Amino acid sequence: MSQRDTLVHLFAGGCGGTVGAILTCPLEVVKTRLQSSSVMVYISEVHLNTVNGASVNRVTRVSPGPLHCLKAIYFAAYSNCKEKLNNIFSPDSTQVHMISAGVAGFTAITTTNPIWLVKTRLQLDARNRGEKRMSAFECVRKVYRSDGIKGFYRGMSASYAGISETVIHFVIYESIKRKILEYKTGSAMDNEDESAKEASDFVGMMMAAATSKTCATSIAYPHEVVRTRLREEGTKYRSFFQTLSLLVREEGYGSLYRGLTTHLIRQIPNTAIMMSTYEVVVYLLDG
Repeated sequence: MSQRDTLVHLFAGGCGGTVGAILTCPLEVVKTRLQSSSVMVYISEVHLNTVNGASVNRVTRVSPGPLHCLKAIYFAAYSNCKEKLNNIFSPDSTQVHMISAGVAGFTAITTTNPIWLVKTRLQLDARNRGEKRMSAFECVRKVYRSDGIKGFYRGMSASYAGISETVIHFVIYESIKRKILEYKTGSAMDNEDESAKEASDFVGMMMAAATSKTCATSIAYPHEVVRTRLREEGTKYRSFFQTLSLLVREEGYGSLYRGLTTHLIRQIPNTAIMMSTYEVVVYLLDG
């Protein structure tokens, strides 16, 4: 793959991640709060304050910001890996998609974990009671003082476990996408307007992305809850399997799926928007 192709996928991935994040960011905050161990304390406190007639002001605003452009790293790694593996295995085979998604997931997680940790801490910051909300710089300084450099990599084991979600998502997505392209090729004799066919292709890709992400998220969701718990400040959670067993023992199996509905409501349109934006940008730049 040429340097230009890599830049195209980087730019397209950044566009897709940013557009999807801007449109669905509020649900990301809700999802993280629901996954947190403090959710029951938070609900009880709101109820108590309401009964006592006190005003409750616990709204947190988290801007998607430029960090969502880091999804570009994933798309660039995926495209580069797929291009190389197509010369080794059968082109666009299941093995190619699985390995490419795994490598891309590993690369993106290792590169960006410190940023997502800070983002999670900011979303869970509960000091919003008339005090100034913690800034990203304050959060970084606090994490470093408390745990050093290794503190920025808390939850990474759960993120690695979540690569399974990425693999499932891309295998299903590429399979549906291939079926759509095969159907288009089979219907090539129809005298339809070319622009209409292209527009319908991108709608199909949105549906493919939504379907594949729903399946993948529903199967692999527990890693999201474990990861959020590991990223919390000053908790009893230490490692992936320790957190997993502790959650089941103390809160039951249902705790592993806390926030799933909110996550799906956010993730399905976010993925559909992100993937279709990515495909459109790549198509326009390569066209």
